[in-house]
Amino acid sequence: MLFNSYGFIFAFLPVVLLGFFSLARISHAFAAAWLALASIFFYGYWNPAYVGLLLGSIICNYVMGVWIEKAAVLGEVKKKKQLLIFALAANLSLLGYYKYFNFFLNNINSVAGTDWSLSSVILPLGISFFTFTQIAFLIDTYQGKVREYNFTHYLLFVTYFPHLIAGPVLHHKQMMPQFNSSATYRIAIENISIGLTFFTIGLAKKVLLADSLSEYVTPVFGAAHDGVHPQMIGAWVGTLAYTLQLYFDFSGYSDMAIGISKMFGVNLPINFNSPYKSHNIIEFWRRWHMTLSQFLRDYLYIPLGGSRKGPVLRYVNLLATMLLGGLWHGANWTFVIWGGLHGLYLCANHLWQHLFGGAERSVSKIERLFGILITFLAVVFAWVFFRAENVNNALTIMRGMLGMNGIGLPASFAFLVEYNIHIPAHINFRGMFNELREMPRDIPTMVSLFSISFILVWGLPNSQELLDTKNIQSRSEKRWMFAALSVGFLFVLCVLSFNRVSEFLYFQL
Repeated sequence: MLFNSYGFIFAFLPVVLLGFFSLARISHAFAAAWLALASIFFYGYWNPAYVGLLLGSIICNYVMGVWIEKAAVLGEVKKKKQLLIFALAANLSLLGYYKYFNFFLNNINSVAGTDWSLSSVILPLGISFFTFTQIAFLIDTYQGKVREYNFTHYLLFVTYFPHLIAGPVLHHKQMMPQFNSSATYRIAIENISIGLTFFTIGLAKKVLLADSLSEYVTPVFGAAHDGVHPQMIGAWVGTLAYTLQLYFDFSGYSDMAIGISKMFGVNLPINFNSPYKSHNIIEFWRRWHMTLSQFLRDYLYIPLGGSRKGPVLRYVNLLATMLLGGLWHGANWTFVIWGGLHGLYLCANHLWQHLFGGAERSVSKIERLFGILITFLAVVFAWVFFRAENVNNALTIMRGMLGMNGIGLPASFAFLVEYNIHIPAHINFRGMFNELREMPRDIPTMVSLFSISFILVWGLPNSQELLDTKNIQSRSEKRWMFAALSVGFLFVLCVLSFNRVSEFLYFQL
């Protein structure tokens, strides 16, 4: 069940909301259990076969957490550590089997020339997120940060449907106080209105922008997969379209998740904060998939030694963290290379700051704008590997972006000739789109869509800034009316645009 579907918007969400607040009048425990059961149903709607896997993982990790806490209370330090190591190994083994078994088997076959094969392992939806969430719980328990072991609340904490499929990665201490608070179980008009606004903004990003931009992505990357070498303009159109598509797709999901949760009176952590406005790659990773960045920092980079063991090991730890972070995104060498590129970017950024004091000194507007441009271009080139099906396809696209395949225009640019606009002789109209198909939309529509997208990315405040509590409270009644009508119109426009239901990109990772 997708957030951007009729079934979710007009059936599942209203029924779950009504049941939650109705049961909350009788018992908070009943309401929490209802929400947990609804979340399990939401997960099972995708593939009922994996509900057992999810519940088995939850029960085992809850029991291990209780045992670790018990060992800590009894002062059994060695046993506590052994339990943690066993639990972490079990979680990582489960994740490794379902997500990476086929990947490693295929690579062994490639290197050794063997032909080993077993039945194909199907990746359970959201396994990375619910596994990482529980790993954080186990480590927090070991460190004495967990204060509550209510199984119903733990079940809800892991399965909570707004975050279950694509994040954010949650921490036990963030959620348990909210599940225990009586305010959560009282319906609040302000929460409903803010939640619906967040949800509508996210829905618009997904349906009106991300899905529209996808029509310029598939022809280019599909052509590279079919052996066609895209020329410069076509390669840049496809890559920039994907850069914006992924931005609005993930930003849209994050807004919708925050909005849905807000309706239930539960605040999710911000997971996306205008990352393309970053003036360096360090700032980018503080703004993009923020909870994952924090998880990798707290549970991988710092345990590896962080920056405590000298500059050389700092860069080694950074690179190792990003390589593993790339592999977490998907079982493909393209994701490893993507993570490696960002690891190198981060090393270069830290080295620059170390040599020139970039972290401490003030930055002028010109320097900041230049930094934003360089950071954006670095991110764009790395996204090519994130999107491509294999390394060769990615290199084909990158050669096109660098003009190594020629500076060709898509066939749909041929209208320029009709207006006697001079085209240099070296620009070849018979590029890849002439061999495959024309762009799915005309040029003015494409230019308008890209222009609107870049204005939203760089020129306007993001959802959190628009819906900041102080800004809301300071608005006049007329502005409230205008905002409500605008959100209502946007919602209707999105619903009318459900010509096809598409998954969020992070669902596929």
